Amino acid sequence: MLVMAMRSLASATISFGLVSIPVKLFTSYESSTYIHFNQINKKDGARVKQQLVSAKTGEPVAREDIVKGYEFTKGQYVLFSNEELETLEQKATQTIDIAEFVPADKVDRIYLDRVYYLGPDKGGTRAYRLLARALYDTGRAALARYAARGKQYLVLVRPQDDGLIMEQLRYASEIRPFSEVKIDDASVNKDELKLAVQLIQQAKSDEFQPEKYKDEVRERMLELIQRKVEGEDISVTVAEEPEHKIIDMMEALKASLAAGKRDAGVKHKPARRVTKKAPATGKSARKS
Repeated sequence: MLVMAMRSLASATISFGLVSIPVKLFTSYESSTYIHFNQINKKDGARVKQQLVSAKTGEPVAREDIVKGYEFTKGQYVLFSNEELETLEQKATQTIDIAEFVPADKVDRIYLDRVYYLGPDKGGTRAYRLLARALYDTGRAALARYAARGKQYLVLVRPQDDGLIMEQLRYASEIRPFSEVKIDDASVNKDELKLAVQLIQQAKSDEFQPEKYKDEVRERMLELIQRKVEGEDISVTVAEEPEHKIIDMMEALKASLAAGKRDAGVKHKPARRVTKKAPATGKSARKS
């Protein structure tokens, strides 16, 4: 099977002190796995295009008559030309400017927005590997600023395997406090807690193995889409949703533990041995 090399999204330079490391950015995920549907006119089978209209008159607006505006009060906008917008936007330096080195395990996952792979660009391999090894040996990650696409991003450069990845972070001002989530008071029963811990121990794994899981919904959708392409009727009967009855917590935990034990027994049940009968000999053979 031919494996296509990843195409870089952009070039950048990691900068700390007097050290500069040219790198390339790569996306860490495959967006083509998403299933997209288009809006179609069912009368003629053609795609439907969206039209830009005025919210005041309902009349279509030509693209050359559209400018960007900022709503400074309800229903009132200050308008900006393209030249003015360029003045507002952060100049793209394409530099990943390291500010400090923090413990890699001290950055809360709630700040994570998206992840990019970093690869060395021409002439930067030696310095790239040096930084990756130094971060790995110290258990640190590089907190940096990265200006691109008219914005300034907070990023974290950390070691991954033999190289580096860049995690785009959210700013503290973008994170809503968990204290806004209302949680009513409730006591934790010791016996229920003991069973809950047993349930966790029963299903625990020592390693994260994402390859064990797949998008079953996507696979089902693709199968049904293919059947539709082939002219089949894919109408299905909607199953009734099960009632969510309030049950006793202890009984629910006990039933979950029992079910887990049954599943484990099926997985590890030894294969049944089949004993072959020896071929008949002597008198028995002659009688047959």
